[in-house]
Amino acid sequence: MRIVSGPEASEIIERVAARGQQVGPSDSQAQRIVREVRQNGDSALRRFAEQWDGLSPQEPIKISKHELAAAQRRLTAPLRASIRESAENIRRFCELQKPRSFTRSRAGITLGQIVKPLESVGCYIPGGRYPLLSTVLMTVIPAQVAGVKQIRVVSPNPSREVLAVAAMLGVREFYRIGGAQAIAALAYGTESIPRVQKIVGPGNAYVTTAKRLVAFDCAIDFLAGPTEAVILSERGKPQFIASDLIAQAEHDVDALAFLITTSRVLAHAVVEILERLVQGNPTAKASLQKGAVFLASSKAQAREWANRVAPEHITVDEEYAPFIQNAGSIFVGDYSAQAAGDYASGPNHVLPTAGQARFRGGLSVLDFVKIISVQKLSRRGLRSIAPAIECLATAEGLLGHADSIRVRRADA
Repeated sequence: MRIVSGPEASEIIERVAARGQQVGPSDSQAQRIVREVRQNGDSALRRFAEQWDGLSPQEPIKISKHELAAAQRRLTAPLRASIRESAENIRRFCELQKPRSFTRSRAGITLGQIVKPLESVGCYIPGGRYPLLSTVLMTVIPAQVAGVKQIRVVSPNPSREVLAVAAMLGVREFYRIGGAQAIAALAYGTESIPRVQKIVGPGNAYVTTAKRLVAFDCAIDFLAGPTEAVILSERGKPQFIASDLIAQAEHDVDALAFLITTSRVLAHAVVEILERLVQGNPTAKASLQKGAVFLASSKAQAREWANRVAPEHITVDEEYAPFIQNAGSIFVGDYSAQAAGDYASGPNHVLPTAGQARFRGGLSVLDFVKIISVQKLSRRGLRSIAPAIECLATAEGLLGHADSIRVRRADA
């Protein structure tokens, strides 16, 4: 990882700020897969699952409750306790996030909102090199807190530990499929998998592309890209900073890993430690070769750079925290390791990437509910605002709107 400053640093920051979801070779392939599953249902789904997800010809797509229970029984006591502690923290945080229904009345007008859970959601759990137990917790628990009744989990070739977490949470529908074919099955339904109202969870380029393709027919959370970690610090501990950058970089060879600082001493100390720590971690080493340490000329410039990047994760010195406008999740101070948010502190680890933190936060209970407004007007209440309604409707040329108010005013 190299240190950059001056115009070169500003130029790199601007390029990163302009990043977005890239159109790649996965697009045409994902489009074909989605189309075939939509048209042919289980026959296409099983063919793709056998080809890419490791599903054997005799193996059912849906995992039985007995297999889920067996996986749970085989958990070690320490892992079981850790899952339970993490789940409790996530659930407690989700309860705090949950929006409330309300009603308010004034001058003959009663207004309010009711909060209704979605009826069904699909939770995508990535496969790959690492069994992401934590993603089961982060996607299923907020749906449960929201009150979603039908939660369908999909994952290609799921590990025993992933199945055990699902069982501990009471998941009843778990399907051993992944990729674009899983997204298509959830969005449109097949003989084996009923369609859902929304799909959440991260995945590879094929999953992300498929979510984009079905987004007009099935709601999605957002399009997740490679992991992003930024550290904004003047006085953080170099060892802690280096360890956070490596922790996030090991997710993906395309991960974004930046340190932004005004301290030349800190910059060099972190680079020196990183060079030692990446030995033996090829994924982190590859990712950090694309990362950088940005040496800002002032704290104001450092803050501006951080907000321009709008990263998924950002760790900041406490003095910087009030100035962060764009981030998926903010970690404040030396001991707020980004890995704590990945697993057990409570907030969700499914976070916006590719600059989407400019306009949305991470996955939350709000993603699993709909808020419906309610209004009740008495005769007196309608009369109090009728002149304004009629005036606005007439200005827009919508005379039927105005008449619908006048007819009520005339009703004695």
